[in-house]
Amino acid sequence: MAQVPAAERTVAVLRHLAVQARPIAAAALARDLELPRSSVYHLLTALAEARFVTHYPEERAWGLGVGAFELGQAYLRHTPLERLARPLLHQLAHDVRVSAHLAILDARDVVYLLTERPPQTVPLVVDVGVRLPAHLTASGRALLAAASPEQVFATFPDRASLSTRTGVGPTTPAALRGLLADVRRDGVGREDGDIDPSLASVAVAAHDHTGRSVAAVTLTFLRAEHDASARAALAEQARETASALTLRLHG
Repeated sequence: MAQVPAAERTVAVLRHLAVQARPIAAAALARDLELPRSSVYHLLTALAEARFVTHYPEERAWGLGVGAFELGQAYLRHTPLERLARPLLHQLAHDVRVSAHLAILDARDVVYLLTERPPQTVPLVVDVGVRLPAHLTASGRALLAAASPEQVFATFPDRASLSTRTGVGPTTPAALRGLLADVRRDGVGREDGDIDPSLASVAVAAHDHTGRSVAAVTLTFLRAEHDASARAALAEQARETASALTLRLHG
């Protein structure tokens, strides 16, 4: 191990820190990896400057830093997530003949990463990169319902003001929390004319290997053309696709 290149040593240090239950001393790190202490100290210093590790002086120990966290979050948010979801979303839209989307939660909004539209579907406000209020969208409701109550309260405190677009939807954080309780019980986020009076959506959250909800699979359709039975069938299709994406994310 002592003869491996610096890049391989760096990866070994980060991987070893990642599996520890708590920060560990540099000497223990050098011992476990069979590396010279001087090399480990140099690597840790460089990684600390890049924020990939953090030094805890009182404990004389080292742990992963915010840079490692940001890298992990970026992995889930960007290209791998989109690449894994794209074929599933394409097949879903082809099967149900309505528009399918993949959205992530960003504070009080959802951002759409992918959109698949079968031929001859109606134009939508949703497209790649579009940002919409999470509390008004099926995708936002599915993701918020899968989040912890503490996270929801921090995002929508009691004094927060909630906007509407069509006069439909929760107008207070308390009303939103009540709506999310229904979503949590059913496992499906829904909106019915909240964004566009002619449209409705259903959405189901997909989860990663930690159980955290990372994205919502959403179907958007014309309200007038889909009764309760048809909407239930679409929700089940969205659920199956979200489950398939969860498996791809090792959830």
